[in-house]
Amino acid sequence: MTNIVVLGAGLGGVIMAYEMKEKVGREGTVTVVNEGSTYSFVPSNPWVAVGWRKREEISVDLVPVFAKRDIKLKPQGAKRIHPDRNQIELNNGEVIDYDYLIISTGPDLAFDEIEGLGPKANTQSICHIDHALDAHAAYEQLVKKPGPVVIGAVQGASCYGPAYEFAFIVDTALRRAKLRDQVPMTFVTPEPYVGHLGLDGVGDTKSLLESAMREQHIKWITNAKVTKVDKGMMHVEEVNDDGTVKKAHELPFAYSMMLPAFRGVAAVSGIEGLTNPRGFITIDKYQRNAKYRNVFAIGVCVAIPPVGPTPLPVGVPKTGFMIESMVTATAANIAALMKGEEPQAVATWNAICLADFGDKGLAFVAQPQMPPRNVNWSSSGKWVHLAKIGFEKYFLGKVRRGKSETFYENLALDVLGIKKLKEIHMEPSE
Repeated sequence: MTNIVVLGAGLGGVIMAYEMKEKVGREGTVTVVNEGSTYSFVPSNPWVAVGWRKREEISVDLVPVFAKRDIKLKPQGAKRIHPDRNQIELNNGEVIDYDYLIISTGPDLAFDEIEGLGPKANTQSICHIDHALDAHAAYEQLVKKPGPVVIGAVQGASCYGPAYEFAFIVDTALRRAKLRDQVPMTFVTPEPYVGHLGLDGVGDTKSLLESAMREQHIKWITNAKVTKVDKGMMHVEEVNDDGTVKKAHELPFAYSMMLPAFRGVAAVSGIEGLTNPRGFITIDKYQRNAKYRNVFAIGVCVAIPPVGPTPLPVGVPKTGFMIESMVTATAANIAALMKGEEPQAVATWNAICLADFGDKGLAFVAQPQMPPRNVNWSSSGKWVHLAKIGFEKYFLGKVRRGKSETFYENLALDVLGIKKLKEIHMEPSE
């Protein structure tokens, strides 16, 4: 019997396990290795951080769900993978074998690369449910004693949508509390312009986001390099196009949330032929590693080059639609290999994103995700906020029931109900 191991139980890992088990049936075992036995819906973390969601509302106990699907779970987590001998060493010392390994770990959060950054230092994070809960506790202190807020991402980050979301969600929450007039807000980002998003913009994201920030009185600094964060003070260098320092900023804050740069997790980093220097998994168009041919990777842990040169390092996001497409391709390719066939499925790296602003929002579609594109569309309005609420309930319901459906296809076709998105989904690109 073929042993397939999925490393990581985030958005990609959970649906990977469902779809892989559906493909192999009784001909293979599917085991998920993860630190803990709970799935948490990361896109809801900005809401957690202002008290609009509780942990239990966005979490799923994977033990009964996986058991129902005949998927094994190893909640000890991985200490190190050994691809030269097809084994994973778990944190408790146990070693498990695999015939095929699918890496879907997500990232390691590189807070230590900037002095004073992160939940254990002087800024908050919404990258993990625990961080979001800490961010909520700090937000409650802000409400009690209002002061300046600094939100954004640091150089090398590759996920900008949640930073924009959180800035507008905090703005909305403070307006509802009648405190916004007491809280100056600044958005800090290494992007060369507002709305770049690591994608060189999508549709009119630059104008839409700039307009929204002006409307909500959020100042911004682009091409921003965070050099150090003291308690209550962020040190930022604004750079020119050639990377030289244009202006130094000292930004006082009573509350700050800054997204860090990502890197590969310790279990895979530094394995020659498997990862790039940042620890991300290198893959071919079939999601397969070139050196270790039975190792595949999906999601945030995958190495993707930037869209082009920028004064500061700006990474490329891996959106939910893109991850789902990787999952489908990987499942098909491993199933083909099990039959003695060659892999042929190629992921459609399109992007569909909903960015919630608390009472409205921004949606964009990029086909393909990397420019030049066949479709380059963005829009804003209250419908985005409502759609994201609907999708949260929709997605968590599917996870709890152990469904292997293509969630983001249903986002486009069922939740949004926009014909344009249906057409985009049905027109894959190489």
